[in-house]
Amino acid sequence: MILVLLGTQDKPFVRLLNAVEKQIELGNITDEVIVQAGHTKFKSNNMTIYDLMPNELYEDFVDKAKIIITHGGVGSIVSGLKRNKIVIAAARLKKYGEHVNDHQLQIIDTFSESDYIIKLNDFDKLDVVLEQAENFKAIPYQSNTKTVINLIDEFIESI
Repeated sequence: MILVLLGTQDKPFVRLLNAVEKQIELGNITDEVIVQAGHTKFKSNNMTIYDLMPNELYEDFVDKAKIIITHGGVGSIVSGLKRNKIVIAAARLKKYGEHVNDHQLQIIDTFSESDYIIKLNDFDKLDVVLEQAENFKAIPYQSNTKTVINLIDEFIESI
């Protein structure tokens, strides 16, 4: 199963769903596709689309997914990485009205340069990225939460 996560951003991300739909129609995606669309309105006979999911259902789909295709939100990316999923990430862009700025490009670059995820830049090449995903071995995700907490603790103690 492929899980597509668009997050909860209040702007649409139709571009990504169009790319997935196209690959289904071309026969390049044959797996079941589940979508958490957030505020993106999209009709499809090929994908099961939820606006928002209860947390239990979301967690269940993340656990069952073979591949997660997501926007460049840290939460969506990390939820897949924590479960050792193959994550393909595509940035919401300001020029398309998908976000207020292009910070998701930097987030995706950081994760992909560290070999955690696969970056999708050209939506017309989703089929190529999906082929790449077949052999992709992400490095195990390591959270920096403890390091950040220690830095905060040290800062507070120094005041």
